[in-house]
Amino acid sequence: MTTTARFVPESKLPEVGTTIFSVMSALAADKKAVNLGQGFPDFSCDPALPTMVTQAMADNYNQYPPMPGMPQLREQIAAKIKSIYGHAYDVNTEITVTAGATQGILTVLLACVHAGDEVIVIEPAYD
Repeated sequence: MTTTARFVPESKLPEVGTTIFSVMSALAADKKAVNLGQGFPDFSCDPALPTMVTQAMADNYNQYPPMPGMPQLREQIAAKIKSIYGHAYDVNTEITVTAGATQGILTVLLACVHAGDEVIVIEPAYD
């Protein structure tokens, strides 16, 4: 009888337990409160959105977007920032779209922090 050793990769985050998002979501559900901690809106999407998504899929907009995000979206973000704050940003070098804050923060850390670097985290901090 032969046994095969099972590979278990070493976690880079061995001390990470339950996130604050899980805790707050459970509390909100338990207390029947509005959950403001994780982006659970208490309203439906615009009724036109499902039709627009269906049309976009029919028009073959069904591939992964460019890494920094769709150019049209980055242009609209730049225009909104300029109209609200009066600051102009280059859509090709200064605006990147991520799938949420967690991915954005992780992307920055992976790009800028290297093995052996020290990172100072000021508390309270984003989970």
